[in-house]
Amino acid sequence: MLDISMTTWVVTIVALVAVFVVDFVLVDANSHAFTAKEATRWVIFYVLAALAFAVFLRIHYPDTSASAEFLAGWVTEYSLSVDNLFVFIVLMSSFAVPNEQKHRVLLVGVALAILLRGVLIAVGAAAIQRFEATFFLFAAFLLYTALSVWRSGEEEPDADGNSLVRLMERRFSFTREYHGSQFAIRKEGKRLYTPMVLVMFAVGTTDLMFALDSIPAIFGLTREPYLVFMANAFALMGLRQLYFLLNGVLDRIIFLSKGLALILGFIAIKLFLEALGGTTEIHVPHISIQQSLMFIAATLGVTVMSSLWVLKKHPERAQQSQLAEVLEDSLDVRGEALKHFEIDES
Repeated sequence: MLDISMTTWVVTIVALVAVFVVDFVLVDANSHAFTAKEATRWVIFYVLAALAFAVFLRIHYPDTSASAEFLAGWVTEYSLSVDNLFVFIVLMSSFAVPNEQKHRVLLVGVALAILLRGVLIAVGAAAIQRFEATFFLFAAFLLYTALSVWRSGEEEPDADGNSLVRLMERRFSFTREYHGSQFAIRKEGKRLYTPMVLVMFAVGTTDLMFALDSIPAIFGLTREPYLVFMANAFALMGLRQLYFLLNGVLDRIIFLSKGLALILGFIAIKLFLEALGGTTEIHVPHISIQQSLMFIAATLGVTVMSSLWVLKKHPERAQQSQLAEVLEDSLDVRGEALKHFEIDES
């Protein structure tokens, strides 16, 4: 375990908040439709920031594998978070979010997601520290998830968000119209919330369902809560901009679900072996973090190259990708969530 002081935690949280504030000021001070060019610059920025953090870990913790653990965790979380984007597409369409407000929605939604994941990480770390056998549960869950991801595309995203979102719909009054970036308005002396509140909450809380898959996976790569949190934070912060780079990128990686399933299955095996070695006298092979990182990188590389090779031979396969199916579904549910609101200003 790394010797992470409370000061380090506080500085880290303050730095993350500062990044979100700067992002908000620079990009969202004047609402506008986020362009692919802007998204590319921010993706590069967050990737370089994650790599810089890995270098920082290498310098300050030279006698540990902290840097490799962070990189393996970050790459895994970033890859797994792609599924979040597919759900975000459906949510954005269902709530008919204006183009100039989409980045603001993702910014606040992701900030909420990081907060909720922080709570989940704390719970997971406490469980692992108290019960080594927790890894057996994580391994079984990841193996189940790997099989589900391999068969992904059979389940359709929930266009209305989740049960918490529907509870908010019943408890508060909402308009069906957006009012710029405002969260609430007053009409005839009554306070009405705009769909901005609901869709931001939907993005943040829906991500938590994906965290139930990805957080056990990263605990299979590192037991250090600080590294788990930072890998999640960097992955989610870079996730927003990937949303605006979907077309022309993810629709070409047609074997993405297969690659992610293999990675989850590999980590499930690693977790099982560690749990078996930690709770019994059985001698089991040890999979190092360097070997894990190499497997993850190689799997993603093969996934991308094989996808591009197949598309070169059969371009029509792009229309059968998971992204193509999600985009088609999003058109079918355009504005559906807003129909639930009783108050209509139009």
